[in-house]
Amino acid sequence: MTLYPIEDVVPHRGSALLLDQVLRWDEDSIDVALVVPAAGLFNEAAGVPAWIGIEYMAQAIAAWAGCRARRDGRPPQIGFLLGSRRYSSQVPLFPAGTALVVHARRELMGDNGLGLFACRITAGSETWVDANVSVYEPADAQAYLERGNA
Repeated sequence: MTLYPIEDVVPHRGSALLLDQVLRWDEDSIDVALVVPAAGLFNEAAGVPAWIGIEYMAQAIAAWAGCRARRDGRPPQIGFLLGSRRYSSQVPLFPAGTALVVHARRELMGDNGLGLFACRITAGSETWVDANVSVYEPADAQAYLERGNA
């Protein structure tokens, strides 16, 4: 599969884009990488709070959807993080300078745009965070937003 630049597959821009690169992807999963920044939107003195991992996971899922869209000749679409049924972190924060890999695997994806992904964040060989993440990608995100659904 083509490894697209992260900016080409995730609609976030500027400081809202938290990922650095797509490492690999296929029809059911993706691995993306980032180095925890020393300064940014979510930084505290020692790093980024671990609860931001849910956004790392959501952006990994967006990258997966964006890779599929690019492969099919379409631009990436806006999607929505619905939540997580389980978010288990082994660390209180991600230290600045730490290389992380975010893994997301599609468990379910409905024709209506609702999806469930098994996700984890690793640092080296250690799993630091596990979660099941629910997302929604409406067929027409602009119309969905204009109706006041988000």
